[in-house]
Amino acid sequence: MTALFALATSLLWGLADFGGGLLTRRTPALTVVVVSQSIAVVVLGAVVVATGGWSEAGPQLWFAVAAGLVGPVAMLAFYKALALGPMGVVSPLGSVGVAVPVGVGLVLGERPGLLQFVGILVAVAGVCLAGGPQFRGAPVQRQAIALTLLAAFGFGAVMALIAEASTTLTGLFLALFVQRVTNVAAGGLALYVSVRRGAPALAADGFPWRSLPALAFVGLADVAANGTYSIAAQHGPVTVAAVLASLYPVVTAVAARGVLRERLRAVQAAGAGLALVGTVLLASG
Repeated sequence: MTALFALATSLLWGLADFGGGLLTRRTPALTVVVVSQSIAVVVLGAVVVATGGWSEAGPQLWFAVAAGLVGPVAMLAFYKALALGPMGVVSPLGSVGVAVPVGVGLVLGERPGLLQFVGILVAVAGVCLAGGPQFRGAPVQRQAIALTLLAAFGFGAVMALIAEASTTLTGLFLALFVQRVTNVAAGGLALYVSVRRGAPALAADGFPWRSLPALAFVGLADVAANGTYSIAAQHGPVTVAAVLASLYPVVTAVAARGVLRERLRAVQAAGAGLALVGTVLLASG
């Protein structure tokens, strides 16, 4: 059961990343974040009511609020990076955010094993190779690399914060709901400020009504991935669940190659692969 739900997590996260990156090529990233997360809020609110999740409310929800403030920054940076592309490089680099929970463990007195040290070195080497050294073929802009690393840090911080926000499944639903409400509030404020400064909130052809199902999928797939990962971790070794769930960049890369026909230079593909290997080593150390 652990393997099944963890692999489902990778599938959902990978498809959500691909869908979000694709949508931001036609619609401003902030709008994609706000609309997709608003849909997730409605669905999660219904789940919380149905499961009685309100009974799990407590001071620990402040961790969910913090995750909700960090999340939009990470998502916006990641979607912008995916829009700059290529997805086959950006997505694996974003997965190195797993290093953040490792860092939190160090602060709390934990000492990483040999595999985790090796994973850090491999991931850093992957970051360097994925950006060059020559920008030909499928180019990776320096801005895309910087945005991806910012997103990776944010995603890792969210993982660490959400882990502190709940101890039960119903509590997790409530924590995710609070996180998403904060996401929408923070993202909505950022969108308002952006519009006031003259940036468009929508594409030239108006609200993307035809993209609404895709926006809903992106928001709900991300929420569902959190749920399947929680189930995987509760029914088996967390190490196994984390390793299998960390394979989601492969899904994004395969989708980008199959749908967008992206072609990567050998050094870029090697860098993306090293970043993914580093992520697996960090999770399994």
